[in-house]
Amino acid sequence: MIRRFDVIVVGGALNGLAAALALGGFRVRRPLSVAIVDQADPYEKVAHVDDARASALTRSTRHMFEALGVWEHIQAHAQDMREIIVTDGKPVLLQFGGVEVERSASACMIENHVLLEGLLKAVEQSPRLELVAGQAVTEQSLSPGLARLTLASGEQLTANLVVAADGGKSPIRQASHIEMVGWAYDQMGLVASFAHELPHQGRAEEHFTPSGPFAVLPLPGNRSSIVWVKAMQEGKRLHKLSPEDFEAELQEQLGNHLGKITLIGRQQGYPLSMLFAKALHGPRLALVGDAAHVIHPLAGLGLNLGLRDAAALAECVGDAHALGQDIGGADVLERYTAWRRFDTVTTAAAMDGINRLFSSENPLLRIVRDLGLQVTNRIPALKQAFEREAAGQTGTLPKLLRGEIV
Repeated sequence: MIRRFDVIVVGGALNGLAAALALGGFRVRRPLSVAIVDQADPYEKVAHVDDARASALTRSTRHMFEALGVWEHIQAHAQDMREIIVTDGKPVLLQFGGVEVERSASACMIENHVLLEGLLKAVEQSPRLELVAGQAVTEQSLSPGLARLTLASGEQLTANLVVAADGGKSPIRQASHIEMVGWAYDQMGLVASFAHELPHQGRAEEHFTPSGPFAVLPLPGNRSSIVWVKAMQEGKRLHKLSPEDFEAELQEQLGNHLGKITLIGRQQGYPLSMLFAKALHGPRLALVGDAAHVIHPLAGLGLNLGLRDAAALAECVGDAHALGQDIGGADVLERYTAWRRFDTVTTAAAMDGINRLFSSENPLLRIVRDLGLQVTNRIPALKQAFEREAAGQTGTLPKLLRGEIV
């Protein structure tokens, strides 16, 4: 059996669902027919409420979700970051916002399972989208003429364009012989969520230590999430601890400013790396999210970077569709690559540089670094520039990130 779609998105996680909604969702002006293929069932992931992962959504990402009809499903579960502080164990080096400041937060926190559920609800409202769950892609043919994917069931799907949103180890990218370049850090990122006695007041904290950053991020209610980066050997030790022992070590790391803590679920750990695809597209193929780039998590920009990919691709494809052009043609995909390459490389390089800068124990470098941050903290124009970057409002933004329907 052969079925025809305009686009096939491979990967039914956050970036894949967002890309599908941007291309064919119920809010899109000229929605395309889109198949979303995943060998797993995204609805099963929604049921795992003990998943410790949470994401920071920038203000521009919020605008995108508002435009796509996702925000209405998740806004009750989002926690604004009303204040952000940066420190290396000394007094605060850099501070944004404050609980007394009445203005739109540059970012908010939301648990991944909540975001996934909200995206799926928007997919359900979109008649031009079809979720093909529990089906692995066993064969692909991405010729200049037409893309054809064969599923494990033997069913074949054809389209003008395939979007690879299937993660850092993307089988679609590998089968297309697009290489990744980069390096592994000798670091592990540990994530966990916990309840605490005292309110966080919407305050996010980024503590830089010689082994890596330790971020405390507010969730709704008296709950928070952490991203704790440690050297690989120590990270593995913490990852293997029982929940009770990990909770005790986390309490020691946090101190008492949030009161007694109670771990929610179990800690999770991931080796960290910096990777780029040598090309963001191939014949009839576009890469988005981790399939295109994997960056250090210290500023929580990885998901937002992938959503920028989805928004830019949707605009390039939408413009071509409106003019009656081939949506998977080389000129459309080259425009997408030109738009996204600089942003992804500069963001990743910035994250890598900050990680190396703050992990250094060179006394002179630490003095210069701390002085630079303290100066920035005292100059409103510099702080505003940092805040615009944190809000995802720099560079040439796709229309979706400005809240405009494409």
